[in-house]
Amino acid sequence: MKVNKKLFIFVLCFMLVSIVEFSIASEYNAPPVNGKSGILLESESGRILYSNNEHQRLPIASTTKIMTALLALEHGNLDEKVKVDKKSIGIEGSSIYLGYDEEISLKDLVYGLMLRSGNDSAVAIAIHVGGSVENFIEMMNEKAKEIGANNTNFTNPHGLHNDNHYSTAYDLALITREAMKNDEFKKICKTKLWVAERDINKYFYNKNKTLWQYEGGDGVKIGYTTKAGRCLVSSATKNGMQLISVVLDDYSWFNDCYKLFDYGFENYKPMVFYDKEQFIKNINVPNGKIEKLPVITENSLVLPLTEDELDEVKIIIDLPDNIKAPIKKGTAIGKIKVFKDGELMTSENLLAKKNIYEKGFWDKAVKFFKEKKLKK
Repeated sequence: MKVNKKLFIFVLCFMLVSIVEFSIASEYNAPPVNGKSGILLESESGRILYSNNEHQRLPIASTTKIMTALLALEHGNLDEKVKVDKKSIGIEGSSIYLGYDEEISLKDLVYGLMLRSGNDSAVAIAIHVGGSVENFIEMMNEKAKEIGANNTNFTNPHGLHNDNHYSTAYDLALITREAMKNDEFKKICKTKLWVAERDINKYFYNKNKTLWQYEGGDGVKIGYTTKAGRCLVSSATKNGMQLISVVLDDYSWFNDCYKLFDYGFENYKPMVFYDKEQFIKNINVPNGKIEKLPVITENSLVLPLTEDELDEVKIIIDLPDNIKAPIKKGTAIGKIKVFKDGELMTSENLLAKKNIYEKGFWDKAVKFFKEKKLKK
């Protein structure tokens, strides 16, 4: 992948900064939405392109099931058979109509969870994966904190109302971004119809109209309760860019998400700053058996930018001139930081490309005599 040269302005310095959340919003005017809160986030970079009350804690209804599905995929075997516990029977709201002692695969349960929004499926998954609903809820909250969804608290695996069960548009976008890294999750979200291996109630149609109504729609999850209102987490991918849109308590939920998608795709383009493991610079290693250490990027970086923003971007490389051996391959040596209009957008590690061992006595002696000979 070729790097756009216009993006690069390299400056060398020696300060250290920590990785920060990249949430610089656009100066463009995004279309208004009708929900209590909302967000538009570019998936790869995590850049926020639009936000409104994105940190407001609100009930989230069945969008809860994004986390339930993610944990099922991370901790379960989809081919395993699950024997339905009586605690999973007769849960109010949306259902896949599980029967007592029914044996159903975890895969069918997850499809029933995400497409049909089965609350009974959510409880069956929780018991199977967590050992109990209570243990599974602990897993949900631990995962939320791990992702950085710090304004989220789960009290159940399905999203039926509880005053202490809440999240935010921002947190749901983070959770969805994490879930979308899982190929199986992406596949499930995009499935319009799933036929389960059971005798009755086996057709699961996806309730998320994004798959039919928006070009490039990836689905994700809808949710509704009287207290939460209409909640939608949706995703769309076009022109090499994936956007995640979240609206909470929004009567115009689908239309508002589509407006945000249009805004994002029309105004932003993914710009390649650098590739994964791209060479940056050689650093002197005076006491090393190899005296030059090649330094490379840890990851690739692609950021969504408007045309007007290109000239505001600078890349700063923080690396020492010299470093002492021994050095282990993959060790973080410095930072590569991207600034827009003076504000830090993102920061990534720069890594040692190879192992370099310290010179021994004979290495130093050979070097000494070679240098002495050259001087004569």
